[in-house]
Amino acid sequence: MIRRAFLLLACLALSACHHTLSPQDVSVAGLVPDLAFNMTDVNTGKPVSAADFKGEVTLLFFGYTNCTDECPATMYNAARVLKQMGDAAAKVRVVFVTVDPDRDTPAVLAKYTSQFGPNFVGLRGTADQLYALARRYRVVFSVSKTPVYTVSHSAAVYVFNARGKPQFIIAGLDTNTPDIAGIAADIADVVKQ
Repeated sequence: MIRRAFLLLACLALSACHHTLSPQDVSVAGLVPDLAFNMTDVNTGKPVSAADFKGEVTLLFFGYTNCTDECPATMYNAARVLKQMGDAAAKVRVVFVTVDPDRDTPAVLAKYTSQFGPNFVGLRGTADQLYALARRYRVVFSVSKTPVYTVSHSAAVYVFNARGKPQFIIAGLDTNTPDIAGIAADIADVVKQ
């Protein structure tokens, strides 16, 4: 009897430690490298690295300000997720890395990210920094300036814990009906780690 009770308690404790992810979130723990980059924060004009974000859960997203669909939808829905999280959102940063630094000047990018809230940070890098970061996380993007200026990019959002360890990718945050509550719960679980 005591043995059964102990086994039941052990199972309950283990189940409490393993949060089931929202269907839109895909675990990448152990599959993606730790958070690492060197770029420029457009609000301060100063160089930043992943070390500057230690202690905060980081959502990493690649996009550009002239995007008419995926980027604004992703940023808007990320803001909704943070709102859903309540006080826990204070420990989360959404890092928006521009893939179009020619048009996304520091002023343009700072204005764009500020529209979504204080948790949003805009980063720009040199071509080498941008390509190195995109390659590190297998992000696909292209910029074609002729005959028509066209930019394309991956739309996934990478979630890293406060130690910069990869946790999961949010797929579909750019859709009309993302699982805001489920994604918020998944990120809140990472905040508690």
